[in-house]
Amino acid sequence: MATSFHVRSNSLPTKSHPFTSEVEETLSRLRSSQAASTIGHNINGLQDLHDCVDKILQLPLIQQALLQAGNRKLVDELLNGSLRILDTCSIAQNALLQSKESVQGLQSVLRRRKGDETELTSEIKKYLASRKAVKKTIHKALGNLKGMENRCSSPISEKHVSMLKEIEEVTFTIFESLLSLISGPRTGSMLGGFSLVSKLIRPKRTACEEDEKDINEFVKVDAALFDHKAIKSDNIFCLQNLLKELESSIQDLEEGLESLSRRLIKARVTLLNILNN
Repeated sequence: MATSFHVRSNSLPTKSHPFTSEVEETLSRLRSSQAASTIGHNINGLQDLHDCVDKILQLPLIQQALLQAGNRKLVDELLNGSLRILDTCSIAQNALLQSKESVQGLQSVLRRRKGDETELTSEIKKYLASRKAVKKTIHKALGNLKGMENRCSSPISEKHVSMLKEIEEVTFTIFESLLSLISGPRTGSMLGGFSLVSKLIRPKRTACEEDEKDINEFVKVDAALFDHKAIKSDNIFCLQNLLKELESSIQDLEEGLESLSRRLIKARVTLLNILNN
């Protein structure tokens, strides 16, 4: 469930600077499309949004607003928020890297396996242990994000600072969705409806081709490996396909986050330079 950040905001004036209008349009597009769009699409949207952030931070009007004495506390919140966003981005990147390494380890065993179940079972256990560690880290990060709701409730009278807070809000919300996607459901909730397990590890190729629109690649692989003793030689083809799809998804997310991270760092440096000059 997406975290709700309560931020009081004023709408921008009718005649906004083109950059601020661009921010408004991008924010509106992201808010309206979050539920329907893929997480990769939303990350691309965040890249566009934070490109706009760096542009508007160059505007004298924005810089003057940030330097007003009455806005100092809010500006400090923005700085702290940008640091937390970078920390959250780093957590997501590390989780993806650890997941990719586990996937590649399992793929390697599957490629060279010659009837030996022992090595496969060992590698699956390593994969599941890695997933457990990733989930634990993500659940802690998600708890921290939920705890930030009350810390983002200061009243905001300056419309441009308000806009920056709204950007922070939507960024955190999308990161929460990303972390939830990587983690997948808790083990207890997964057990409730695991007819999925038998679907994904059936020997028939059609089982791999079923349209599971509501289930992401992380969950599919978790489900397939949940009862790894049921994976026999005629299930391997299906498992290899699932791992290939997961690796591709991880690669796309990694590339999106790397690009987004550069934009986040650039905007934070610009903000610090404004305050230090």
